[in-house]
Amino acid sequence: MSNKLQKWIDKNTYHHSEFWDLKKLVEAKEKKNLKISLCLPTLNEEKTIGKEIIIFKSELVERYPLIDEIAVIDSGSDDNTLEVAKNYGADTYLASDILPNLEQKKGKGENLWKAIYQLEGDIIVYVDADISNIHPRFVYGLVAPLIHRDKVHYVKAFYDRPLAFSGNVRASGGGRVTEILVRPLFSLFFPELTGIIQPLSGEYAVRRDVLEQIAFPIGYGVETSHLIDVYHKYGLEAFAQTDLDKRVHENKPTQALGKMAFGILQTFIKRAKALGVFEKAEHETILRQFQVKENHYEQNLMEIIEEERPPMIEIEEYRKKFKK
Repeated sequence: MSNKLQKWIDKNTYHHSEFWDLKKLVEAKEKKNLKISLCLPTLNEEKTIGKEIIIFKSELVERYPLIDEIAVIDSGSDDNTLEVAKNYGADTYLASDILPNLEQKKGKGENLWKAIYQLEGDIIVYVDADISNIHPRFVYGLVAPLIHRDKVHYVKAFYDRPLAFSGNVRASGGGRVTEILVRPLFSLFFPELTGIIQPLSGEYAVRRDVLEQIAFPIGYGVETSHLIDVYHKYGLEAFAQTDLDKRVHENKPTQALGKMAFGILQTFIKRAKALGVFEKAEHETILRQFQVKENHYEQNLMEIIEEERPPMIEIEEYRKKFKK
């Protein structure tokens, strides 16, 4: 498993700098006659949405025509998110106005799902609207593997979260919910998915013909659900991931992370039950984490076996001592 997974990591993990030549990337896109849509799901993002649209539009629509449409799909902001987005040239939609005959639901996953209906692209790239260090790499770094490799269907972002390190080895991974909840769950039941460095990242690009085939939890479990379903339908080779260097955004308080973890856990249990993984007699005992060694991404494997003792009443010596 570990050798196979490391081979996948080496082959399917990119750094955004590999795709710096946007002119060549646009030529490859046009040769394949691909249309690319950018979806920015929002809820009260008036402080950051304008800068994102300005950068993406000027660099990836006007200067290099990589993106064919930029759309903001909003959950019902009570600030000026939609007005700001419209003024800077994005198409703007209220999620509740898309497919209005369906029962109304609220959540980021709902916006992402409705984007499949509303947008026209063969590839849809999703980027969160709260990134303060936004850069064109957040789009071209994700769509490039899909343009260049037909067998890749789903590309996830990962990025540095500033961590203290010594020497040339540093821990590398996701946020607190990823490392405390999702990576241990994947290590137990879907060990190949531990090759995805940041499974909960909000930035990813996906082919339409994959998106239209998978379910979308409307809440926090959407990314976890995607990974399990795409893996089940298409296998690990359908995935790639791109290092986008650093992502700066506001950290959530522990209470909010608890809500997030609870939603993700519900989604995980539902998917795992549907696929019958809990019925297996054995589960993995290797926890798979990440480290970066001289710009090489590798797994850090640790065997953790949780053994247990039986109730003391079952021990003969105890029963003799206490005359049970």
